Amino acid sequence: MSDTKEITQALLEFRDERDWAQFHNPKDLALALNIEAGELLESFLWKSAEQANEGEIREELADVFAYAFLLADSYGLDVKQIVLEKIKKNALKYPVEKAKGSAKKYTEL
Repeated sequence: MSDTKEITQALLEFRDERDWAQFHNPKDLALALNIEAGELLESFLWKSAEQANEGEIREELADVFAYAFLLADSYGLDVKQIVLEKIKKNALKYPVEKAKGSAKKYTEL
């Protein structure tokens, strides 16, 4: 079993043991993902990256990943596949010869 499938399976088991599937519709998973991403940002608020608490970052990032994996599962999406597809798409938008060392958006390259 791949790592992503193992993580998804563990999340589904945790959810199902608590009868939470009823709350995990795609809309609410997307909202939860956004809320957790906001909580991740709180770890950096008014601090330099070096001052951020790594323990808080780990906790909030785990929540972001968890909701993202559950959302992908609710649509039957393969996490590995969609991320690799997005990398290929971005490689076309950001060719190395134009984008290397630049923070510009692809429309500005």
